[in-house]
Amino acid sequence: MTENEQFYINGDFPFVELRRSTNSGRHFKPHMHQRFSIGAINCGEVIYEVAGAKARLGPGGLALINPDTLHCCNPVGSTKRTYLVLYLDPAWCANVQANVWQNRQFIPVDEISLGHDRLYRKFMTLAHDFPAGGATMQDELSSFVRAIFLRACTPETRNPGPLPHIEAIKKELAHNLERSLPLEQLAHNYRSNPYTLLRQFKNATGITPHAFRLNCRISKAKKLLRAGLEPATVALQCGFFDQSHLHRHFKAMTTITPGEYQRNFA
Repeated sequence: MTENEQFYINGDFPFVELRRSTNSGRHFKPHMHQRFSIGAINCGEVIYEVAGAKARLGPGGLALINPDTLHCCNPVGSTKRTYLVLYLDPAWCANVQANVWQNRQFIPVDEISLGHDRLYRKFMTLAHDFPAGGATMQDELSSFVRAIFLRACTPETRNPGPLPHIEAIKKELAHNLERSLPLEQLAHNYRSNPYTLLRQFKNATGITPHAFRLNCRISKAKKLLRAGLEPATVALQCGFFDQSHLHRHFKAMTTITPGEYQRNFA
């Protein structure tokens, strides 16, 4: 089977992106997504780590990854795997959850994996049908995601989220990505010692401010590549030194090059 990497965005459903990786032996470095991720293995087996927890996944189970959560997912040994991932906008997910819990913000899942044969089969059907869209796709996605949250969220027992200043720092790190934002400047903005801020941020997110900002740059790069901008222009607008700098970090976090990603949307 030939190795293949495909990405899909349907204009009718901008809140979701689908990745389909076929016969891939590529390895990820730890990274994060700004979206809520649901993944499944069609063939093969993987070991994945999410926020320090580790699980093994094969056909029949679903991987669940909260937004802004450090993780990696790689094949067992030298084997290859075929997998699919839905990346869902947290604001859209929060609206789905609000129909159940009347929440205002996204409620994270408590589990990193879910073994449920019916939901696994439904996921595979949705992933197969997603590129073509259809009048009922949004309702089907909503119903599927609601079922996931009902099994994997326990909002009444949630621990308090990150401190308010951590959330403010995350927002600042995600903006003006073309500019430099040294740790010392960030600490000055929040009247904090750089080492104290670094420790607090890493305790709250599992990742350093620098790594968080790098992940935000990769996320922005994806949007600009989908819009058709040249990789060299994308690199500068996202704060990378040059195209090779973007290429190196993009491939480390996605296993593919910016050019390979962009060709999906040409």
